[in-house]
Amino acid sequence: MAVGPLAFVLVVAGILCAESKFVVYNTSAGIDPGKLNVHLVAHTHDDVGWLKTVDQYYVGSNNSIQGACVQNVLDSLWPALLADKNRKFIYVEQAFFQRWWRGQSETVQNIVRQLVNSGQLELINGGMCMHDEAVPHYIDMIDQTTLGHRFIKEEFGVTPRIGWQIDPFGHSAVQAYLLGAEAGFDSFFYGRIDYQDRAKRKDEKSLEVIWRGSKSLGSSAQIFAGAFPQNYEPPSGFYFEVNDDSPIVQDDITLFDYNVEERVNAFVAAAIAQANITRTNHVMWTMGTDFKYQYAHSWYRNMDKLIHYVNKDGRVNALYSTPSIYTDAKYAAKKAWPLKTGDFFPYADRANAYWTGYFTSRAALKRYVRIMSGYYLAARQLEFFRGRSDSGQNTDLLGDALAIAQHHDAVTGTEKQHVANDYAKRLAMGYSEAEAVVATSLACLVESTSYKECGNPSTKFEQCPLMNISYCPPAEADFSSGKTLVIVAYNSLGWKREDIIRIPVMTEDVSVHDSEGKEVTSQLIPITDTFLSFRSYHVMAYLGKTTTETPKYWLVFSASVPALGFSTFFISSAKATGANSAKSKVYTIERGQKSSVDIHQGNIKLTYSAEEGRIAYYADSKRFVEEHVEQSYSFYTSYNGTKEDPQASGAYIFRPNTTFPLKPEKKNPLTVMHGLVIDEVHQQINPWIYQITRLSKAKEHVEVEFMVGPIPIDDGFGKEVVTQISTSMKTNKTFYTDSNGRDFIERIRDYRTDWDLKVNQPAAGNYYPINLGIFFKDNEKEFSVLVDRSVGGSSLVDGQIELMLHRRLLHDDSRGVAEALNETVCVVICKGLIIQGKYYFRFDPLGEGAKWRRSFGQEIYSPLLLAFAEQDGDYWRNSRTTTFSGIDSSYTLPENVAILTLQELNDGKVLLRLAHLYEIEEDKDLSVMSSVELKSLFPGRKIGKVTEMSLSANQERTEMERKRLVWEVEGSKGNEGRILRGGPINPAELVVEIAPMEIRTFIVQFDLHQEVFDA
Repeated sequence: MAVGPLAFVLVVAGILCAESKFVVYNTSAGIDPGKLNVHLVAHTHDDVGWLKTVDQYYVGSNNSIQGACVQNVLDSLWPALLADKNRKFIYVEQAFFQRWWRGQSETVQNIVRQLVNSGQLELINGGMCMHDEAVPHYIDMIDQTTLGHRFIKEEFGVTPRIGWQIDPFGHSAVQAYLLGAEAGFDSFFYGRIDYQDRAKRKDEKSLEVIWRGSKSLGSSAQIFAGAFPQNYEPPSGFYFEVNDDSPIVQDDITLFDYNVEERVNAFVAAAIAQANITRTNHVMWTMGTDFKYQYAHSWYRNMDKLIHYVNKDGRVNALYSTPSIYTDAKYAAKKAWPLKTGDFFPYADRANAYWTGYFTSRAALKRYVRIMSGYYLAARQLEFFRGRSDSGQNTDLLGDALAIAQHHDAVTGTEKQHVANDYAKRLAMGYSEAEAVVATSLACLVESTSYKECGNPSTKFEQCPLMNISYCPPAEADFSSGKTLVIVAYNSLGWKREDIIRIPVMTEDVSVHDSEGKEVTSQLIPITDTFLSFRSYHVMAYLGKTTTETPKYWLVFSASVPALGFSTFFISSAKATGANSAKSKVYTIERGQKSSVDIHQGNIKLTYSAEEGRIAYYADSKRFVEEHVEQSYSFYTSYNGTKEDPQASGAYIFRPNTTFPLKPEKKNPLTVMHGLVIDEVHQQINPWIYQITRLSKAKEHVEVEFMVGPIPIDDGFGKEVVTQISTSMKTNKTFYTDSNGRDFIERIRDYRTDWDLKVNQPAAGNYYPINLGIFFKDNEKEFSVLVDRSVGGSSLVDGQIELMLHRRLLHDDSRGVAEALNETVCVVICKGLIIQGKYYFRFDPLGEGAKWRRSFGQEIYSPLLLAFAEQDGDYWRNSRTTTFSGIDSSYTLPENVAILTLQELNDGKVLLRLAHLYEIEEDKDLSVMSSVELKSLFPGRKIGKVTEMSLSANQERTEMERKRLVWEVEGSKGNEGRILRGGPINPAELVVEIAPMEIRTFIVQFDLHQEVFDA
């Protein structure tokens, strides 16, 4: 019906005559058991680096990229909370919060403490960042969470209750049971699950589940877990940042656009729609998104009005809430919940958009993070042996850099290039300081100085972080003048290890002797022109200088190193000692010959086909395993997107177009290098792929070293380079990949446990993250491949494993980074990035492969740490400690247990973590309860007190278990057998029991008056 001019005038007059007055909004609503309760959870999601660096995001600089300033968020937040005691907020990223906290006055800090203690401000998740769940190693996840949790405990006396992983691109079993339940969380909320899975769960009302991520720990480590209906943002139309386009709540009747009824109706409709896919009468609205609340009053003004008017309307009940309040409400409902096992990988947000490319993106950064992670573990051990310095150099800077690098847009490789550079810079700075700690600590140990009295030792050690490119200045000395190179090799593992040491040397006139002066069998391997070119290019790239002389050989020798200790080796002139390193026998095999070539070290023999230029057969005489095996390379051309189908392959998304196999070029011969310690086969596969296949006398597996790049893009297509290892095994579509380096999860090609998968990307949709390894089995044997960093991989064909090694792309995939993943290095000229790396493979009889995967996996993560000095050899042997073990010489850690953390804290107490390496039923001998004697771990020290803690060491384990919520699981699926857990520690015996897949965390206090040094 049309409204005439007179009616319009009367309406306007009515508005103008109305009187505006101050409104007190009633925001005090709690839970109403008789209504649908809408929990408004105010939050901001603050990426610790993505489009801008972490510091740029904090201070609000570089806003031409993104208008985001976390400092504004936190400055704006606390006054808004003070304005109304009913308002609430949750904050997650401790990297930002701690930056802000350090800059606040005592007055503001006290106000914030009151807000935390009252529950208005809840610090949830609590790590330094919201770490990714696909590509970090579980030790890194634990470390970064511990840094945040202990700060929160020390400053506020509280422990985070909620896991809040709302943005990582898929979710892992390890996150649920280990970084969730074992960290003391009562629930865990996440945002990204497959679009097909989400649709089914919405129909079944199963977005919220009880998640049992570990088959070993079962219900003892289960957690209430919830996926959001769509994402971690508010419902459509309820965004209230000052520049958002949602309608505000306009309740001033003296002004135009009064819309209270409209806004209330929209609120109720959205609430009921969500209630229709959710169990119980509670729904959560995530009121915020990326970098919101820079002007917090804008959000709270509108939420105050919504709560006031919605509750006056009475159809639903709206309240300020937090995930903790929401979890308690769900628990109080006393409902049974669906059971979830396994994980949520891979993740697709629509057809043809599988987020599986980031499993490999920025492979060099992924490797750098992994190297620094293992180094950080070893550096903290050595810092403990020496004694921590709070005023001088310590390992904290490296710990902080590693923590930030676990962010879901950092190690994932999904950030802009300048941000990736920033992460690498922080790691380099942290390494530099930790390197000094390591050097000083080793110097104290070799000089046998007491724990607390080592000030400035005279021994000066150097280390070689560029050893992988054959650059190590101390090893490249001239030994003809009588100089001796001293190598101290430190082993951070809890058991004695036999390993290979490999250093570049300038001459063949070298020999190796151990700490007792006995000659050590050694071998000289010529450094190829390809490697020397690789070296000179990267020395210029990293150090900005040209090397005038280059080493001629790799010197390799076997080393035996005690647990948590070191051995010393001496490299000197062969003429002076009368001993000589054996030169490798080098010969080439021309391609095209119908012949085979064998290389053989220890029990393993590889047979190469000279005609094909690749491995043909594997034989292990010790395990009686033989198998046809073939290793090859291919690349996928990346889908560039079209107007009709714009989804391109990018930093996040793997969308292949076509596949091209890469056969070794026939003009390139096989070069075989044979010796007493190592056999190697060198191959130039094509102009941009070089490979070395290696067998070592001390190792019973095959090592493959590769250099891939620069990937050519002159044809206008990005490329994603993979390697395939093919066997004749019948694997029935089934294979196994690790979860963050911990549990192995069964995968079945083109299949999902939780829903009927519609296959639209047969390659990308079957890719999974691999941090430790991948394996499959048939009725007789197992085939395992272990990796040196996170990669994407799969078994796309029965009997074959595929690993993606490198990606170079020309298009963005429209997920926000707005930059192609085209990593380019400019040294004189600009060219694509070269990736160097290794993977390892082996066959075992059925049921026997776990021992290699677990034990050698530890060696990959924790390589020998080498430190170099120059001294007279005899003088060193007579005046220095040449062998050392930090544990009792008569004791060794059980082979199924690892030391994850040995770290002196700021208060002088020691943080100790022990991990069982095996799952239940994984190995017939080692998947059993084990025990560790703490007295033997700390010889020369009297243990005063041992307190078991939660995983993140922020509360006592007994307190955590006392508070744990016990949830009911639907149907018979909740039934399980007896769960094995280690018992409490007897304070007299001090023996720790550890069950399969358990990680036990302790704070150890020593009687300082009883400490003595025991080398």
